[in-house]
Amino acid sequence: MNVREILSVKGNDVVTIEPNTNLAAAAKLLAERRIGALVVTGPAGRVVGILSERDIVHVLAAGGIAALETPVSEAMTRKVTTCSPLDTIGSIMERMTAGKFRHVPVVEQGRLTGIISIGDVVKHRLMEMENEQAALRDYIQTA
Repeated sequence: MNVREILSVKGNDVVTIEPNTNLAAAAKLLAERRIGALVVTGPAGRVVGILSERDIVHVLAAGGIAALETPVSEAMTRKVTTCSPLDTIGSIMERMTAGKFRHVPVVEQGRLTGIISIGDVVKHRLMEMENEQAALRDYIQTA
């Protein structure tokens, strides 16, 4: 199974934000959309960072409530790990575990085409395991 298969079920919608937006607006958007991360895009929709709930919490812990006026560009993670639609679920799981992050933007030919969360990966892995179990059960019953 690969990333393209997850996106075919999940869809390609990605919530993005501009780097000059303040953290208060970013937090509001995260809450409204019930998501854990925003992809930060620059000119021509290019990925320039990712802002997670965790990033906002770190800034708030250091600067208090006034930190909500901080621009996203000062709180975002700049070194973004991305994947392609052809990457396997196993490789994405390994990257998420090693990097301790839960969201991976999907980029194809330099263009943002989706986002994969740890929840998406787990959901699809569970479906895969259920299908394998059903196939084994069917095989045993016909043997």
